[in-house]
Amino acid sequence: MSSEERSTPAGEALSSAPVSSSHSWKESIFIPTLLAGLVGAGTGLVSKHRKVHGLANISATYATNFAIVSGCYCGAREFVRVTRKTGPDDLLNSAIAGFGSGALLGRLQGGQLGAVRYSIIFAVVGTAADFATLKLKPVLGSYAESVSRANKNSGNKGDWLKWPEWLPIQVLDDEAMAAKQAREQKFLAQRERVRELSREDA
Repeated sequence: MSSEERSTPAGEALSSAPVSSSHSWKESIFIPTLLAGLVGAGTGLVSKHRKVHGLANISATYATNFAIVSGCYCGAREFVRVTRKTGPDDLLNSAIAGFGSGALLGRLQGGQLGAVRYSIIFAVVGTAADFATLKLKPVLGSYAESVSRANKNSGNKGDWLKWPEWLPIQVLDDEAMAAKQAREQKFLAQRERVRELSREDA
């Protein structure tokens, strides 16, 4: 009886471990790398080199470089976290991962001096970014929760998806579309009346 009780939690732990670990790797590495690639592509769009190298080439180059840097850093941070067996909020993991990934990429880019310089930069920037993320997560979570709660209370589930009113592009629902068509028909009727009056006067 006791051996069955012992074996069941172990089995459950073994079966649940890969799911949480794959989810963690996706959340910790894949999503930040993807976001960094998008930021890199956006940086390429406003880069001063876009006229020389072409917009598509420079955007692709920036996106690739940002994604490589972010992927190396996030992968190293996750490796350090698993090796040290600590939680995702331990900033020492960020410092170690930034130092290691910066040293590796800096060595490839600029030799020994580049390794020292990049390792310090990556350690400082990576740790600062992770610290800011840890501080902002609860705020963003509570904001999203309050928005969803407000939508549930009001009964309008899609209100938060609406475009801002100042934006010239608007997605209209059926009521708004009918009102717009009525306004257009009224305007066309008025314009036709003005034309008829001008013909009579002539």
